[in-house]
Amino acid sequence: MVAKKTLPLLILILACAGLLFLPGPRRLACDNGKTVCAEVVETDDSGLALHGLVEFGTQRLKVRLPNGRVLPAANELRAQLELDKKFAPGDTALVVIPKEIREGDLLVARDHWRMGWGFGLFAAFCLLLLAFGGWTGAKALFSFVFSCLAVWKILIPLSLSGWHASTVSFLTVAVLTGVIMYLVAGWTQKGLAAFSGAMLGVVSSLLLAHLAGRLMHINGATMPYVQQLLYSGFSFLNLQDVFIGSIVLASSGAVMDLAMDIAAGIAEVKRHNPSLGFWELFMSGIRIGRAVVGTMTTTLLLAYSGGYITLLMVFAAQGTRPLDFLNSTLVSAELVKTLVGSFGLVLVAPFTALVGAWIMRARSPLA
Repeated sequence: MVAKKTLPLLILILACAGLLFLPGPRRLACDNGKTVCAEVVETDDSGLALHGLVEFGTQRLKVRLPNGRVLPAANELRAQLELDKKFAPGDTALVVIPKEIREGDLLVARDHWRMGWGFGLFAAFCLLLLAFGGWTGAKALFSFVFSCLAVWKILIPLSLSGWHASTVSFLTVAVLTGVIMYLVAGWTQKGLAAFSGAMLGVVSSLLLAHLAGRLMHINGATMPYVQQLLYSGFSFLNLQDVFIGSIVLASSGAVMDLAMDIAAGIAEVKRHNPSLGFWELFMSGIRIGRAVVGTMTTTLLLAYSGGYITLLMVFAAQGTRPLDFLNSTLVSAELVKTLVGSFGLVLVAPFTALVGAWIMRARSPLA
């Protein structure tokens, strides 16, 4: 029994270890030196100028490197609030050190060092998950790590290499769905029903995203840092396809959640009354799906709208009519994301109910 419980986790740990050895996204050929943490010991703001609400210019710094050497550094402010940062004495900065430091050279202060607190928060999250979830929490933690590694080591490198981005996203989601369903439900009728229903919902989202993207002329350029990506040597990327892949990836978590809820509900009904046939189990799954879909679609709406709340505030502050801003490129792209994700989420309920009722009614060696 112990070996049966630990086998899925051991397989997932080995999979995570294997992904760690895969090469990450290919880097540009330029060599910008190495980055180290340095303490800011002195700042000079005389080179900064206030332009309206924002500052621009060069902030001069003196930083102490880990070896104790104090060197000058520069922090460029571009009058862009989302990118600019200011340092104060006592801050820890991430600075770029060239291979050879010459007299008079300035180091580049790239940003504040935030990963100390970041690692602390992640460690607290791991402890909370393990304390609350126990063995299930351990599996959830490694599935979380596996998902991060799969996106960084598989999806992004293949997409940057010119592979069909929406297809790569779909295949990545399929692998993640299979792994997560297997960890949660095991190789059982419930797990197979949840996986099948979730994948049918993801396929529906993928097809609808392709259709809606073309019908509404969404070119994908609304995604953050697209122009910087194109000018970094990846002008061959199909941005519309990347956009479609992002829709599939973003909605897959809610789809998996709903599919497992319905499959688990059907399995529980079947356990209490093994004599139920296909139609009774199917209608039970439909009723469970109806109760969950309402909150899940709202979850997607709130998750997506939270990402562009300031854009809506700008339209409201300028007195733009809803018909005008709903037709804009930025809002239309987010509208496609929300509606396509919700469409797949609604469809996964009857799909899972149908597959689950058929599997659990029939005899299967997976029981």
